[in-house]
Amino acid sequence: MAYAETPEHNTRIAWHPAFYGAMQLELDRYKDVLQFEFEYQLTAEPLKIDILIIKKEKDIKLEKNIASIFRKDNIVEYKSPGDYLSVEDFYKVYGYGCLYGAFNKIPVTELTLTFVENRYPRDLIRHLKEVRGYEVRETLSGIYHIWGDIIPIQILVSKKLPEGENMWLKNLTDGLGAEQLNRLLAKSSRQGKDSRMEAYLYAILQANSGILREVLQMGNAMITLEEVLEEAGLTAKWEARGEARGEARGENKKTMEIVEKGLERGMDIQDISYLTGYSAEVIAEYKKRREQTR
Repeated sequence: MAYAETPEHNTRIAWHPAFYGAMQLELDRYKDVLQFEFEYQLTAEPLKIDILIIKKEKDIKLEKNIASIFRKDNIVEYKSPGDYLSVEDFYKVYGYGCLYGAFNKIPVTELTLTFVENRYPRDLIRHLKEVRGYEVRETLSGIYHIWGDIIPIQILVSKKLPEGENMWLKNLTDGLGAEQLNRLLAKSSRQGKDSRMEAYLYAILQANSGILREVLQMGNAMITLEEVLEEAGLTAKWEARGEARGEARGENKKTMEIVEKGLERGMDIQDISYLTGYSAEVIAEYKKRREQTR
């Protein structure tokens, strides 16, 4: 599983599972005709495609901006915030596409390649134009189609995607503002219970924990902390019972299950502190005793 570290807390955030959930949410209206495979393994060696999206019926037309080029088998490469899409990445994924087609006896004409990054990959696009002789054009906001190859290729610059059409991908970042996060949390709460949402929201909350506190203190906050925790799979089932030396300071509704799950997922102590109200020192002490008993 792919993780990325944020410079602020040196925290391992599971961006790729969150991206997997975001892609499914973006294409939710086609869930009955698409099959999603996470980190599809090409060979016995560790060669994995980030996401493989297969049309169950090849002739189905997807009327979605990010999927207009899709054919039968669609390979998607994702770069988490802070990472970038390089020339080497392009050729690696292009090679994966060729291997996938060869191993599975799929005609190259049935494949597409999609690259997703938060920023505009200037060096790669210059290379594609000047070295490969491809034509690269922004056909829709944030969507760059590449012509000149037998395989349809596109690059999605997530921060430029329209929020009304691509809320989940656009907001999969560590740079959300308070209003953005407020709207995103409200939207997620309207989705109802959805396992795809847990990985997505968990990454968002880790990456934007400071902004989360600001959102919850806003007068127009559209969601409560309890609802946020519910959607992110961190709902408490029992109240704190003093395992952290009783220092809840009136915040006993935040339970030790939240602390436990946060530690299990590698969440930063400061972020757990934001969510529970316990001091970082108390959580660090609990973590130390927890590790000693294992």
